[in-house]
Amino acid sequence: MSGHTNAPSSYRNRDQIVIERALISVSDKSGLVELAAALKADGVEIVSTGSTAATIRAAGIDVTDVAAVTGFPESLDGRVKTLHPGVHAGILADLRLETHEAQLTELGIKAFQLVVVNLYPFVETALSGAEPADVIEQVDIGGPALVRASAKNHANVAIVVDPANYGEIIAAVADGGSTLKLRQKLASLAFEHTADYDLSVSAWFTENVYDQWQDDTEALGEDVTFSTIDDDDEEESTFPAGLGIEVTRDAILRYGENSHQAAALYVGEGGRGIAQAKQLHGKEMSYNNYVDADAAVRAAFDFSEPAVAIVKHANPCGIAVAKPNAPDAIASAHLRAHACDPISAFGGVIAANRVVTLGMAETISEIFTEVLVAPGFEPAAVELLTKKKNIRLLELPADYERSSLELHQISGGLLVQETDSFEGFSSAGWTLVAGPEVDAATRADLEFAWKSCRSVKSNAILLAHAGASVGVGMGQVNRVDSCHLAVSRAGERAEGSVAASDAFFPFADGLEVLLDAGVAAVVQPGGSVRDPEVIAAATAAGVSMYFTGERHFFH
Repeated sequence: MSGHTNAPSSYRNRDQIVIERALISVSDKSGLVELAAALKADGVEIVSTGSTAATIRAAGIDVTDVAAVTGFPESLDGRVKTLHPGVHAGILADLRLETHEAQLTELGIKAFQLVVVNLYPFVETALSGAEPADVIEQVDIGGPALVRASAKNHANVAIVVDPANYGEIIAAVADGGSTLKLRQKLASLAFEHTADYDLSVSAWFTENVYDQWQDDTEALGEDVTFSTIDDDDEEESTFPAGLGIEVTRDAILRYGENSHQAAALYVGEGGRGIAQAKQLHGKEMSYNNYVDADAAVRAAFDFSEPAVAIVKHANPCGIAVAKPNAPDAIASAHLRAHACDPISAFGGVIAANRVVTLGMAETISEIFTEVLVAPGFEPAAVELLTKKKNIRLLELPADYERSSLELHQISGGLLVQETDSFEGFSSAGWTLVAGPEVDAATRADLEFAWKSCRSVKSNAILLAHAGASVGVGMGQVNRVDSCHLAVSRAGERAEGSVAASDAFFPFADGLEVLLDAGVAAVVQPGGSVRDPEVIAAATAAGVSMYFTGERHFFH
């Protein structure tokens, strides 16, 4: 086991520590001059680096350059400044131990009681689209070393990494020094700060460093080669050996799925999804509200044309699209989505992939709705809907984007997969296995049904007509029951509709339920050992059936 072995009983008690000497090296200069002025007013010696020292000195405040402490100039374009025993011994000395105090005296090194550091703006530089070489220059080395050393030695040193905590340290100095309780709190924040920073760097390297190697190879010429990445390596690049998840608690929710379960909302840094939506009106969002809203948004944003999805218990009870040039297209899409299952839509969650118009708001104002989420709202729509106190209005970020990876917690770990998306979607690759080729309108409905069934929990059957769902069978433990449920909900509308199945029919019995209801065309993945039996049933009924060659399970 490494580290000193002195027993705790040999420690001298140190609770409140007078701050006589501070090291300040910050990238974020906000509040810096005010902090330095307050420290100087209380007689604190300030040691600083580079631009931080220049900023303090320009404000007329005395400051000692770190080079004067180390006896070594800042070098290598500022890459080496504080990495020196003259600095780190003054931070890491545990002055509860007489031996450490004696060694500092022997070495002629003065201790620090306060370290103020925030790190190079790596995330901001990466998000700005800077060149990889410029991003790499923002990987801080000395900063994290100072932060971690100070936090480790919080028994003796207060570490501040956020300007938001400057007020606390100024008050502590004026009150006679930092308390152990304050130093413990600041150390916890410091370790969280460096952990988040390292995760950001790791994530960026995972996504970018191979491409940079390739660019470097081309720049160096044909004589320099790097090993190529095969398919397995590409998968490993998508799914790195370690997964850094950066989230911050944003809100404590009233409860979870049920009232006896506690719950909270955590948001990801740089996220652009439902967690970052701006609430314009209504009661606080609940756990179930967030789950349903996210499901509804995903369903609506599967489509490029104006689309509305209505969700209840994470399952769509209506999805519809409208032609972009149709009058009040989004209002039309909502009316047709609602018509699929008005009973289930009561108390549901609605998502639109276009700005909510007054026309759409007028219809929704007559229907009990828990949440309405969209990329925007016409002012008149907001004015009308805010008259209803119970509806929650959420405005998505302008740059809403679905994550490329999905995470699902299981006991002891996480499952991670690529998001099931429709990028590059086309029915051109479908195979007609029964009946005649369908006309353009029927093919469009089949495409709509196939996209829509992706958002329905498996086993999923969705019936559609004219760009709108008319019956949905979801979440059943066998496909036959899903077929019966879809047909039952569609009623007379099943006649002449098209059907999509998220996975193959294992037997012909499920398909026969749809055929008996008058379904005119079917799209499904195919791939069952009984495909010939299923194809024969469709052929006998004179119904066109297409195989996609892919499925869309959603558990």
